[in-house]
Amino acid sequence: MQRLLALLCLSPIPAFAAGNLPTVGGIPVDFVLFALTLLGVALFHHYTLYVALTGLFTISLYKILFTGFKTGVGVAGLLGHLGHEWVTIGNLFCLLTGFALLARHFEKSHVPVILPKFLPHDWKGGFVMLVMVFVISSFLDNIAAALIGGAMAHQLFKGKVHIGYLAAIVAASNAGGSGSVVGDTTTTMMWIDGISPVQVFDAYVAAGVALLIIAYFGAKQQHAYSPIIKHAHAHTHIDWGRIFIVATMLVFAVATNITINIKFPELAEHFPFIGVAVWTAIILTIPVRRHDWEVLPETVKGSIFLLSLVLCASMMPVEELPKASWQSALALGFVSAVFDNIPLTALALRQGGYDWGFLAYAVGFGGSMLWFGSSAGVALSNMYPEAKSAVQWLRHGWHVALAYVVGFAVMLVVLGWHPDASHKAAPAPAEAPLVVPAAVAQPAAN
Repeated sequence: MQRLLALLCLSPIPAFAAGNLPTVGGIPVDFVLFALTLLGVALFHHYTLYVALTGLFTISLYKILFTGFKTGVGVAGLLGHLGHEWVTIGNLFCLLTGFALLARHFEKSHVPVILPKFLPHDWKGGFVMLVMVFVISSFLDNIAAALIGGAMAHQLFKGKVHIGYLAAIVAASNAGGSGSVVGDTTTTMMWIDGISPVQVFDAYVAAGVALLIIAYFGAKQQHAYSPIIKHAHAHTHIDWGRIFIVATMLVFAVATNITINIKFPELAEHFPFIGVAVWTAIILTIPVRRHDWEVLPETVKGSIFLLSLVLCASMMPVEELPKASWQSALALGFVSAVFDNIPLTALALRQGGYDWGFLAYAVGFGGSMLWFGSSAGVALSNMYPEAKSAVQWLRHGWHVALAYVVGFAVMLVVLGWHPDASHKAAPAPAEAPLVVPAAVAQPAAN
């Protein structure tokens, strides 16, 4: 039986041509299996790793037996596909694990403890705290920024934190990461894929507007629920050694990416230089402070989960997707509130033809609309279990959905839609650039 299966997997099964794939209700079976995987992740929060691995195995087996891969058919086609994707997977794995150590160093630097003493005493204190979370997330992982915000809120409000404010903390962390290539896994994926940080930075036009909305309404909700209580922390001092480690890791990552993309772009597709650079910085800074190696087992588990979804997305027939447009980018934001934004980003990168600033904002901020729509929301809800109610999150965090739509609309008017047809992935036919008033139209970032 095993021999028969091996022969079947290795046999030269002809791959289906684009547009002629097996379908269910007009939808390619590949996407049906992928959607079921994402639905399983959304429904079974305690078994996400097993759901993702099961989905990866099922999709791989389906393509081996029936459709083949762009790199070939059978097991040989799968191996060829993995050989093509290993650099992206290697970079992401190294960055996810490395940034977990970076986040722990920042947390232990005592900066999050000192920051609250600079806050105003009334509702504006809660407002400024959300701005701090936004800024922290721009250079730190958005999950870490949300947890730091949650810890500060617990201290400032004596543990009485309104669900609307919790939603605002998650939204602020996701907004802050949406315009930075080191602030969110989705934007880091874009960066690794060759998209300029300048293009991603455009997301801050929308994210800044969204921040003002969620910070105002969230802070007002919190002040009415439980006013701020400040502590001076006069005897707390910043650990500059840990700040040095954080800065070193970020400099290594940014400098390596810039150097490789500018001077040796042909090498970027053959080796995970960015991830290796981050871990080089980790090894070099061992004498400065002890790294919290104990966070790695759980981080590795979470990384395998995310990378399984990325691999699933890499196998999808993106030529069957609707064309890239600002409408599809807006829709992806709402979809990311239900399904994980990592595989959605991977699909968009493979398809190409998006304005990456819009996509970064949509998939980064959109997941804030539900507590399980982003990793930051899941992490903060573990700290505040009362937030694990979709109904209460939507009821009290209504301002997040409002902020998403308003921010997207402002960005569309101010910058206009400029699809990136030059991205290395073969783009689907894209919508023509949106015509906006000459007074507010801006040139596309290069």
